[in-house]
Formats: sequence, structure tokens, C-alpha cells
Amino acid sequence: MVEDPSARRALVLATVGFAVTFWAWALLSPLGASLRDELGLTSFEQSLVVAVPVIVGSVGRIPVGTLTDRLGARRMFPTVALLTVAPVLYLGHFADSLADYLVGGFFLGLGGTTFAIGVPFVNSWYPPERRGLALGIFGAGMGGTAISAFSTVQLAAAFGPSFPFDLVAVVLVFFAAVGFLLLRDRPGRTVASGSVLARLVATLRMPVALQLSFLYAVAFGGFVAFSVYLPSYLTTAFGLEGGDAALRTAGFVVLAVAMRPVGGWMCDRHDPVRVLTGAYAVVTALAVLAALELPLVPIGTVAFLGLAAALGVGTGAVFALLARLVEPERVGAVTGLVGAAGGLGGFFPPLVMGLTHGIFDDYSLGYVLLALTAAAAGALTATTVRRRVRAHASR
Repeated sequence: MVEDPSARRALVLATVGFAVTFWAWALLSPLGASLRDELGLTSFEQSLVVAVPVIVGSVGRIPVGTLTDRLGARRMFPTVALLTVAPVLYLGHFADSLADYLVGGFFLGLGGTTFAIGVPFVNSWYPPERRGLALGIFGAGMGGTAISAFSTVQLAAAFGPSFPFDLVAVVLVFFAAVGFLLLRDRPGRTVASGSVLARLVATLRMPVALQLSFLYAVAFGGFVAFSVYLPSYLTTAFGLEGGDAALRTAGFVVLAVAMRPVGGWMCDRHDPVRVLTGAYAVVTALAVLAALELPLVPIGTVAFLGLAAALGVGTGAVFALLARLVEPERVGAVTGLVGAAGGLGGFFPPLVMGLTHGIFDDYSLGYVLLALTAAAAGALTATTVRRRVRAHASR
């Protein structure tokens, strides 16, 4: 099948927009260790600073996804990109206390909502048999967090602490202008009817939406948790310097991002239930290995990279299932809910890790909880979700 050039352009623009806004969304994470030293933060306060944008960006996906079903991505993408500029500049030039960073991080969370814009947009442009790969490619835009991990600390050291924020603000404005000129919603797309609240309530009553939300909370939540807390964990548990920890985190993120479209591609060609169940099985085993806190080289590195690959495949597989099981006019609303669950899944682990380390001076409990949760997600996929997929295919 020859790909529609308009579909290709839509996918490229959506992926770039997603990456840019996620770059903004993740600006505070690489700075966690330096902010701890500068502001005299406790482990819990440091975790809170990096977690606030995650929870706001996650919850915000619910209304943003519902609005996208109604207004379309052409309006929503540029608007959200422009609105994210204000907190980026505030954090770069005015924040100098814990309260300032919490306030700025709260509004910075807006950058994390664009996932719920891009999924229904890309979904509308591609036929069912190609949506797994297309949504996986779009999802690779979460690599914006890798851009932040690779560049924020280094740019701040080379050009001053405000430079990374100024650079991101300029990029956001540029994308908003390009998006306004080039983004086009698919002609004849199904526009959702009814009020935002009524559609939200209807979405919450959908069992498939709640099941996919849990599965994504484990897969994407695990990715987010590692991407925001791994720098702090590596500096505390293994004594790495901030720049080294940030680069290792970037490697984790890059691998997870690269494996997301692989997960979607695998689901286009194989049973997505088996793909997702296998991903959770790998996460379970490697989380147990990480809980042993063996030396970082080589065992710890293998465990973390394996987790990155499995979580990446899992995130792609969840949305391949969503594209198969949800009607097109509800994809935005369901994506908002599922995406919110994914972000919330990334909010709690950093807090748990910070609390357990503060109380027990040990991180093992956090990895044990991850292993148990991933095992539960695998069991749900292999049973309830499998039956749902079979029932849907028989219609």
C-alpha cells in the first residue's frame, strides 16, 4: 500500500510537536541533583519537584484529548505549544525557591498533554492495518525527554542556567508557527458530539478504557518514572556525577523510544496480546534483578537497558490494542484517559523511591513493587484483554 503524502506529513509534524513539547516537559528532571544542592532539598522534596510536571501533564491529557476530538489537532497543537512557553521562561529566569519550582513545574505540565492530541490525529490518517507502526513512530516523540537528558545539564554548564529554557522557548514558538501553517486535520474526520463532561463520563464507563489505562500506567508509567528519577537514583545509589547520570538516563530513554515503534510494528504483524504479555514478563524479571542492587557494570546496566527495551515495546503495544478496540470518534477521549493513567503511573514511583530511601536507606522495595505490578498487568493482558480482543475480532 502506497502511503498517502498527507498522512506522512501529519505523522512527521505530530511526532516533531510531541518531541518538542516533551522536551519542555522534562526540563526539570536532569536538574534534580543540582536543585537539591542549591536549594537544600530533601530526597522527597527533590522527587516532588520532578514529579509535579508529570502529574499535571498526565491529568491534563483527559480534557485535552476530549477537546481534540471536538476541535482537532490543527488548533490544539499550536495552542498548547504556545501556552507552554510561559512556564518555561518563568523557570529559566525567575524561579529560585522550592515554591517557585513547584508553581513553575505545575504549569510546565501542560507540555505533557500533547500526547492526547497526536494519537487521535495520527490514528485518523492511517488505516487499521498500519496504525500500530504509525502510532509507534509518533510515540517515539517521547524521545524529547532524551533531548532534555542529553542537553540540559551540559547547556546550563556551558552557557548559563537559563539557556536551556530560552532555547526550548524559541523552539516551541517556531513549532507553533509551523504547525499553524502546515497542520491539517483529516478531511471528513468524525467529530465527537455532546459536551466535554458527558463524553468524559461515557469514557470512564468503558471497561476497555479502564483496562488499557492500567496497562499503560505500568508500561509508560515505568518509562516516565525511570526517565525522571534515574538521574537522582544513579547519583545517590552509585555515586555517579550529575552529567554521567544524565547521559546514562538519556541512553535508557533513547532505547525505550526506539523500541516503541518496534512494539507497534510487531503488533501489526503478530498477536498484540502475546507481544504485550511478553513485555510485562521481561519487566517483571528484570525489576527483580534490579532489586538485588548488584554492581552497575555490567549487571545493573543490562537490567536497566532490558527494562528500557521491554517498557518501550509495551507502550507501543498498548496503543496498537487501543487502535483496534476503540471507535475513531472516541480515540481522543480514551487516549486522554489512558495517557493520563500512563503519566500518573510515572508520578508515584519517584515519590515511593524517595520515601523508601529516606526511611530505609534502600531502593529495593520500589523495584519489588514494580515487579509485582508488571506481573499483574501481564496476567490481565493474558486473560481479560485477550478475551476482549477475540470478541471484537468476531464482530
